[in-house]
Amino acid sequence: MDKFIIRGGKKLSGELQISGAKNATLALMPATLLTSGVSTLTNTPQLNDVYTMMKLLNELGVETKFVRENSFGEKDVLQLNTKNITSQVAPYEYVKKMRASVYVLGPLLARFGYAKVSLPGGCAWGPRPINLHLEALKKMGADIDLAEGYIIAKSKKLNGTKINFDVSSVGATGNTLMAASLAKGTTVINNAAMEPEITNLAEFLVKMGSRIDGIGTSTLTIEGVDELKPADIYTIADRIEAGTVLIAGALTGGEVTIKGIPDIYINAVLTKLEDSGCKININGDAVKVKAASKQITPTSVTTSIYPGFPTDMQAQWTAYMAIANGVSTVTDTIYLDRFKHVPELVRLGANIAVNDNSAVIKGVSKLKGAKVMSTDLRASASLVLAGLAAEGVTEVLRVYHLDRGYQKIEEKLKALGADIERVAGAEY
Repeated sequence: MDKFIIRGGKKLSGELQISGAKNATLALMPATLLTSGVSTLTNTPQLNDVYTMMKLLNELGVETKFVRENSFGEKDVLQLNTKNITSQVAPYEYVKKMRASVYVLGPLLARFGYAKVSLPGGCAWGPRPINLHLEALKKMGADIDLAEGYIIAKSKKLNGTKINFDVSSVGATGNTLMAASLAKGTTVINNAAMEPEITNLAEFLVKMGSRIDGIGTSTLTIEGVDELKPADIYTIADRIEAGTVLIAGALTGGEVTIKGIPDIYINAVLTKLEDSGCKININGDAVKVKAASKQITPTSVTTSIYPGFPTDMQAQWTAYMAIANGVSTVTDTIYLDRFKHVPELVRLGANIAVNDNSAVIKGVSKLKGAKVMSTDLRASASLVLAGLAAEGVTEVLRVYHLDRGYQKIEEKLKALGADIERVAGAEY
């Protein structure tokens, strides 16, 4: 397994183009199952989760390949050919690696009337039930059984209906949206997720021939159609990568500009950065953050659904507040036990206590390098950020978690002045 070696204390500065969004890509790819033909996704990030989804779709009979290189020498256009679907079974081998694999459920059921999908795996923390996905499909007329670790769904034809989500769920909204596109009649989704990734998916479905009203709002109305056609879409920029890079600049006392992302996607993070003492400058799709000129002002956050502060940024914010001048709290209302990064941050010298779903952070004057272990994707990012600010050398182990959601993050940080290197095949 690879590890990162970080020699901290370098101020990050410069400009960085943000990659395509992981969470958008993982919804767009299964959406192609709704039709027969060749669709293309431009600005697709090359991440382990994307490759896992490619393998899963290959198992179903989809042909996938990257077909063009961008200016960085990265192949960023993903082509998917769904003409020869041979299976409607998503095996445990792939689904166990990534929760987003459950996105194949709605499209397979809607197009073929049958889907057998392993119960999902993914991050090592917290229960993340898929009951909302299943309840919505049942309400649309699907027969669903759970047997031997698989979801078995059947329906001759899904029917439009009104669906009221008790909790706004990105995954359930996406799955229902895809299934409703081929259902008979009208489906109304109330309390739908409003995340930019869902908007990106809805816009792709419209390009494919779906009839969707209310895109970008909490109420989506879908008029089902008999068939959809292949389409092309540009994947939005990754707002979590954007926030992570900006915090890296702020944490190291630097000045970083990110490009290619609307500021509205990350407005909650920008507001908190400003509250912590940073200076923000927005020019079109470029966002510049200059670190606090003196000490970091303690700034508490509470995660919430979009457009609130994202749960996927709370670990990174915890690392940032570890060297603030005072006490702050980070509360996660989305996932209540997502604090496995805290003991590792403490190894670096942070003073953090977790109580239920909140972390109380007493800022310290400095962090010191140590060997730390990644436990999940965003926890890994927090350890890298802390290592960038720490005195001495930090080793971040098991960085395969990072490779799930950040495309060559060490190269991007190097371009901003970080002293970081990947050691391949490290033994530990």
